[in-house]
Amino acid sequence: MINAADLSGKLAIDANGLSNLKTAARDNSPEAIKAVAKQFEGIFMNMMLKSMRDASPQDGEFDSEQTRSFTAMLDQQLAQNLSAKGLGLAEVLAKQLSGQTAAPAVDTTSGKPASSNVSNQTVSSPSSGIPASATNPLTGALQSTLPTQQTQKTTSDHVIKFQEKMLEHADNASRTSGIPSHFMLGQAALESGWGSREIKAADGTNSHNLFGIKATSSWKGKVAESVTTEYVNGVKQKRIEKFRAYDSYTESFQDFANMMKSNPRYNNVINNLDNPDAYAKALQHSGYATDPNYAAKLSAVIKRVNSG
Repeated sequence: MINAADLSGKLAIDANGLSNLKTAARDNSPEAIKAVAKQFEGIFMNMMLKSMRDASPQDGEFDSEQTRSFTAMLDQQLAQNLSAKGLGLAEVLAKQLSGQTAAPAVDTTSGKPASSNVSNQTVSSPSSGIPASATNPLTGALQSTLPTQQTQKTTSDHVIKFQEKMLEHADNASRTSGIPSHFMLGQAALESGWGSREIKAADGTNSHNLFGIKATSSWKGKVAESVTTEYVNGVKQKRIEKFRAYDSYTESFQDFANMMKSNPRYNNVINNLDNPDAYAKALQHSGYATDPNYAAKLSAVIKRVNSG
């Protein structure tokens, strides 16, 4: 028999924790049921924290794989501490797991128990969408208790504001170039951190450069110098580079679209405007960015923009 004290002190997200959960789920003792419920409350809290982190701008100036790993560890510990104090979810789960649920709803037309009884339902895993039999009281209790609005990923205000602010400029550039507006919106969002890392000149003037286009010797317009992140032989480095500066966001979108259309270097990019994954991979292969994970990041942001 699993001792409840063995489970209450750690979050069940590692292999050993999950193994103990399975064993405890088969135990009918009240202590084991309460411990399992606590573990699920901790897992749920960790999922919420992760969703909030994912909705925030990523890859900032001080972000790295190490900082993201430590942040994830901090979130796990925070979720464990919150669930230890109790949020009320574990108590509801424990009652359902021990059979202390309310009487089943009654169909007013037949007088028989309604089919919404958890033991007759088929539910889906919130993470995979794969149907799971709710005859397992552990699964059924979890699914029937979690509010829908908490299990669904919401769109953050800064994401919505950025799209609303830039949509008209992206649409104008799309009409003249044929590049889908959500492709350009996604790329502008990735390059600028949804507008939070816009390139500014030394005097604080906004360059309106949303695509990180550098000012080479062929550029005759205004210039803004800024610190940027480059990957040299896979090593992340900070550099001061010169970037093109524009008088408006419309000019920024139009200049990006013109560069994609007129530079032979990006021919393969233009040939893949029907698929965000292929478009993102073509951009990375063309040398547009030095980040080795640029294609995956860009594809994910484009899809997020399109789904919103």
